[in-house]
Amino acid sequence: MLSLGELWPPIRLTLELAAITTTLLLIVGTPIAWWLARSKAIWREAIAAVVALPLVLPPTVLGFYLLLAFGSRSPLGRAWAAWTGHGLAFTFESLVIASIFYSLPFTLQPLASSFSQIDRTLLEASATLGAGRLRTFVRIVVPLSVEGILAAVVLTFAHTLGEFGVVLMVGGNLPGITRTVSISIYDDVQGLDMAAAHHTALLLLVFSLAALSAVYALMRKPWAVAPLS
Repeated sequence: MLSLGELWPPIRLTLELAAITTTLLLIVGTPIAWWLARSKAIWREAIAAVVALPLVLPPTVLGFYLLLAFGSRSPLGRAWAAWTGHGLAFTFESLVIASIFYSLPFTLQPLASSFSQIDRTLLEASATLGAGRLRTFVRIVVPLSVEGILAAVVLTFAHTLGEFGVVLMVGGNLPGITRTVSISIYDDVQGLDMAAAHHTALLLLVFSLAALSAVYALMRKPWAVAPLS
């Protein structure tokens, strides 16, 4: 059975990966979700299908093509090597990039759903009063979309914690560098250390259940202001 000292490195790395991925996806995904929710462009459905592709695409397929994109012969791989002095594949940075692609739908869908429910007249009224787009977004859109934002954060973080196929394809299994909790469980099973695998898997199970419970609790909008009588 693994001791806490042995189990902590993959836990720390996984938490770090989930936190960075969630933060970057909120930054990148918010404008994309806003566009998907409000745009009437003819190619909107095609873009929506592309960003939702990780929901149905096998992780190994996505991981394979990302691995090719990260390779030393690819433009991205060569540019990364020229900039940093080392390859991109089988690094923590490759895990972050892969996680962003793989968890993108879990950020976009809750955000886009919340954004699409905002009454356009509120945005038009804000513009009429002289507020710019950024101020309107911060003062009106964000408060009205708290439920979707929190759901996106929880789902993205929890989904990133449990990633296996994609991170194994692009990051391998390097202790302290790319070995996440899910890969640690796989190693324990391969080594027939079922007790260690059970304890680690139970940890993920409890966290995932707590994350889903939090998402369902968010749907109740406990912070909503009661209408004036």
